[in-house]
Amino acid sequence: MSTPVGNSGRIVIVGFGNMGQALVRGLLTSTKDDIIVCDRFESSAAESMTAQFPNRLKFLVTSKVSRDGTEIPLDHADTLIICTKPQNFQDAVQFWKPVFCSGGGHPLVISILAGTPIEQLQRSFQGCVIARAMPNIAATVDCAATALCLSSDASDAEILRAKSIFEAVGKAWVVPEELMNAVTGLSGSGPAYIYMVIEALSDGGVKMGMPRQLALELASQTVLGAAKLVQETGLHPAVLRDQVTTPGGTTISAIHELERHGLRPMLISAVVTATKKSRLLARAADKRTQK
Repeated sequence: MSTPVGNSGRIVIVGFGNMGQALVRGLLTSTKDDIIVCDRFESSAAESMTAQFPNRLKFLVTSKVSRDGTEIPLDHADTLIICTKPQNFQDAVQFWKPVFCSGGGHPLVISILAGTPIEQLQRSFQGCVIARAMPNIAATVDCAATALCLSSDASDAEILRAKSIFEAVGKAWVVPEELMNAVTGLSGSGPAYIYMVIEALSDGGVKMGMPRQLALELASQTVLGAAKLVQETGLHPAVLRDQVTTPGGTTISAIHELERHGLRPMLISAVVTATKKSRLLARAADKRTQK
C-alpha cells in the first residue's frame, strides 16, 4: 500500500457508514490532515476515534448543527468526500453544502456514490473539481480496490490528492469515466462474489468431514494466497492454475466439474449484471438531481 501524499488542507467526510469509517481510520493513521466528519447521528465509533485523535478529528451531527449559523468555508486546498447512500445524496447536499461551500471557495469534491456520473455531481457543486470513486468494502481492512475518475479540469495535483486518499485504505487506479459502471460490477460488488466462493469451498470441506471452522479458515486462506500470487508474480491466472494442475490428478478433475457447471460464465454474467444495474442507478440519480 502506498503512503498518501499530505493534502495540506482539511478533509470533510459526509456520511459515516462502513466506507466513511474506513476512510477516516485510514487517513488518520497515514496522513497529518485535519478531518471533519458529518453524519445524521452520533455513534460509538465516532466517539472512539475522536478520543484517539482529539486534535485532528471533529465530528458534526445534523441535529446539532444550525444551517443558518454554522459555516466552515472550504477552499481549493480542502477536500469534501461524499460517502452517503445515493438516495440520501440530495438531502445531505442541501444540509451540508451551506456549511462548507458558503464562502465562495471550491474544494475538491469526491463522491463514492454508485452509478452517479461526474456530470450529475457538477450540478450540485458548480465550479468544483469532481472526482468519482468506487472503493470496495475491503477498505475496512486497508485492502480496498478503488478506481476513480476526475472531471476534465482536474490538475495533476488534484488527481494525485484524490488517488492518495484511497491509497490510505488499499490500492487505487485512475480510469476513464466510461469504465466506472464496469468497475462497480467487478471490484465494487466483487467481494460478495468471493464471499460466496469461500462459503461454498468451506461447505465442500464440511461435506467431506472437516470441522466447519477449519474448512472456513482453509478456504479463506486459499483465496487470499491465490490472489497474492496473481499480484506478486504478475502471471496470468491460467498460468498459475496450470502450475497446480497435474495430468490425471485431482485438480484437473475438479476443474472439469467447475467448467461443466459453468463457473466462469456465471461470474462473467455477475459482473455484466451488476454493471447494467449501475447504469440503471445512474439514470435514477439523474432524475433525482434534475428535480
